[in-house]
Order: sequence, then structure tokens, then C-alpha cells
Amino acid sequence: MTTVNSSSSPEGVESPKAADPRRWWALILLCGLQAMILLDMTVVNVALPRIQQDLGFTESGLAWVVNGYVLMAGGLLILGGRLADVFGRRRLLLTGVAIFAISSALSGFAVAPWMMVIGRFGQGIAEAIAAPAALGLIALLFHDPKERTKALGLWGGIIALAGTLGYVISGVLTDLASWEWLFFINLPVAFVVLILLPRLVNESRMVRENNAGLDIGGALTLTLGLVGVVYGLLHAAEHPWGSTLVMVPLIGGVVLLVATVLIERRAKNPLIPLDFFANRTRSAINFVTLFFMAAFISYTFMMTLFAQKILGYSPLQGGLAWLPLGLGIGAGIGLGTGLIPKLGVKVVASVGYIGAGAGLFITSMVDLDSSYVGGLMPGMIVFGLFAGATMPAATNAALHGVTVQDSSLASGVQSTMQQVGSALGLAVLVTVAIRYAGDAIATGTDPRIAATEGYTLAFRIGAGLMVLGGILIAVLFEKVATELRDPTAERLEVEDAA
Repeated sequence: MTTVNSSSSPEGVESPKAADPRRWWALILLCGLQAMILLDMTVVNVALPRIQQDLGFTESGLAWVVNGYVLMAGGLLILGGRLADVFGRRRLLLTGVAIFAISSALSGFAVAPWMMVIGRFGQGIAEAIAAPAALGLIALLFHDPKERTKALGLWGGIIALAGTLGYVISGVLTDLASWEWLFFINLPVAFVVLILLPRLVNESRMVRENNAGLDIGGALTLTLGLVGVVYGLLHAAEHPWGSTLVMVPLIGGVVLLVATVLIERRAKNPLIPLDFFANRTRSAINFVTLFFMAAFISYTFMMTLFAQKILGYSPLQGGLAWLPLGLGIGAGIGLGTGLIPKLGVKVVASVGYIGAGAGLFITSMVDLDSSYVGGLMPGMIVFGLFAGATMPAATNAALHGVTVQDSSLASGVQSTMQQVGSALGLAVLVTVAIRYAGDAIATGTDPRIAATEGYTLAFRIGAGLMVLGGILIAVLFEKVATELRDPTAERLEVEDAA
């Protein structure tokens, strides 16, 4: 075991400022892992009808193929991030990958609904363990601000690209093979990560004074509170807001989150130091991430329905229709990463949000007569380009002012906001579209017209949220540093890779 002082290196102590020659290979591996994890958030959506038919799911049970994943990830990501900081980022990452592989195999071999649902719950737990640890490792691998901006830009872009490509891969595999391969493709990726990661990344963990234990009370209330909030939001997509299934978990979750704040104030070794949220830029990006993910998830969800139910696309056609969005996001990532050193994180993020809102507004003009090229593609490209540009900016902002001690915690908080925002989008924007269409049908409107008008209303609301997010960024962001804070008193324990 070697103790490293991250600001001054006394004789005989290795400084972490020396660039690790393995860092770019490690980044490629970690980004591949993140892509695998995030693909499974969306990859099952197109295949749900066939999964329901083959396994005999009821309508309510089928929802848990998606909801089980989101519930576990949303409830456990912050805890997973802190556990990675405390017990070792590499250790937690490898544990998460192993759980993900086992859960994927269980889902792929499922012959009954319960096997699929348990597998999806396991995948959500695995993301909560692995994803924060992975970003925490990346933040520690890259010390040069320019290199770190590029690395975080690539990482942030993987989130959006994987979510988009999930629809493409799902459509291709569902039509040309079978839905089981949506899960089996994870196994070789997990195997490669488990073999190579220990050779590319050193262990790292935060130093705890007097080996202080984990704040169990705060961990329980925080986790149960987040699970309650996400559970309530997921049910709000199918039930009235005033129903017991929505209000009880929502209110209970909020009460537990308030209790978490009170517990953390008094804890000697808090799970989340409350001064973590004192940073204005970091708090702002985590807040507006709710807007971004609500708009993004509802957009992809409803555009899939529009393509299949209104335009009559097959799963394969519907999946391939997302390619322009993926290309736009990829181009936006490169553009945003290149502009951050010149314009700053604040400008890139603010303009990116507002531009993505413009893309959603363009999309809201579609109707029954819209073609793919003239109706869907323009908004898709604009949205993808500007949304992609926000990715590196958002990731840098989420880590602004973070010490090396809290790098995985910061990742866990950001990832939690993404999951809660996704649930919020399904609960609010998709519900608005569905209920608008239902009311219109009740008055005699053609169902296809009613559905389209419901979708476009939700797109306009999403556009408004994105523009509001861009304005808040412009007002609240400080100048964002693109390197981790490295105070003199802070130390890391580092073990050589096995």
C-alpha cells in the first residue's frame, strides 16, 4: 500500500500528477463499459411487444422490465458513488460489472416474467455500483485540463449516444435475430472489462479519518427516499397524481430525503457532506439535468411511438430512423469539446440547451402528413447537435470544484439526476401527451391525429424546459475549472495494479 499526498510529494512518495501512460486505453475500456450499461436502459423498449408475447407478461407486469431498472439505478446511484470513494473505485467497478453480467445472462435466458424482472433489477443495481466508480476513475486518470476536458467530453457523449443507439440496436436484433441477444451481447464486453481493467487502472479510495465507518442512517434514508420518489414518478405515468400509488411513495420519499439532510448535519462522517451542494455551478447543472433528461427521454419515447404507430415503421425501420440523431450527437460532442477551451463551459452549456430546445420546437411541427426527411429529420439533427454539445460541458460542470476524495460521489449525484429526470419525463411529459390524446379522442378526434397532437404538445413543453435550463445556466454558472481540486491536506491511498 502506498500513501500519496496529492499536492506535495515528500521523498519516497509517488505523485499522482504524473500522467499514467495507460490512461487512454483505460478511457476506451471505461467508455465501452458505460456504453454497455446505458444501452440496456433503452435497448429493450423496441422489443417489449415480443418480450411480452414470448414470456406471457401482463400489461402492468411488462412495465417493470423498464421500471425495475430505473428504480434500482435511481435509488442507489448516490450510495454507489460514495461506496466507491470509501471502499475503492476499481473494486466497486469490477463488482458492478460482475453483477451486470450475471443479471444480463438471467434476462437473456428468461423463460418466465419473474426471471426477466429480477434480471432487470440486477442490471439497475449494477449500474448504480459501476457507473459512478467509472467516472470517478476517469476524473483521477486525467490531470491535464485539456486532456480531462476531452476525456469527460467523450464520456458524457457516450451517455446520449448509447441511449440513442439502443433503439437502433434493439430494432436490428429484434428483427434479424431475437430479443435474447439484447442481453447476451453484454457478456463479452463484461468479460473483457473484468480481465483488462485491473491491468489498466490502479485502485484508489478516499482517506477516512481514524477509519471512520459509513454513515448507515444517512445511507438508508437517502436510498429509501430516492427509491420512493422514483417509484412514485414511475406510477404517475399510469395513474392519477392523487392516487395512493403515486402520492404515498412521493411524500414518503420526500420526508426521508429531508430526514437525510438532518442526519447528515449531525453525522461525524456524513455520506454526503452538505457543503457538497454549496457549489453554485455544480448544484445548477444537477438541477437543469432534470430538465434535459425529462425532455430527452420523452422525446425518444414518443418519437418511437410516432414512427411505429403513426408512420407504420417496423422495429428495424424505427431503429435505423434514429441514426441522424446519433450522428448529430457525435458531431455535437466533438464541437462542444473543441469549444470549451475557447468559450468556456458556461457558454457551451447554455447555448447547447437553448439550441436543443429549438430542435424540439422544430420537431413539434410534425403532423400526419410529415415525411421522415422533411418532417422528422431536421429537428432530430438540430436537437442531436446541440444536445451533444452540452454533454462535455455538463460533465465538467458536475465535477466543478470536486476534490479527488469526492469524485465518484459527484458522478453518483449527476447520474441520479439523470435517472430522476428520466422518470420525471415519463411521468409528466408522456402523461401530458397521453391524456391530451385521450381527451381529444373522447370529443371525436381521429385517434392518429389526437396522438400526434399529444406528442407535439409534449415536445413544446420539453423545448420550454430546455430553454429555461439554458437561461439558468447563463445566470448561475461560475467560471468552471476543468481539473479536480487538489488541496494540500488531501491524500489518496493508491495500490499498484495487480
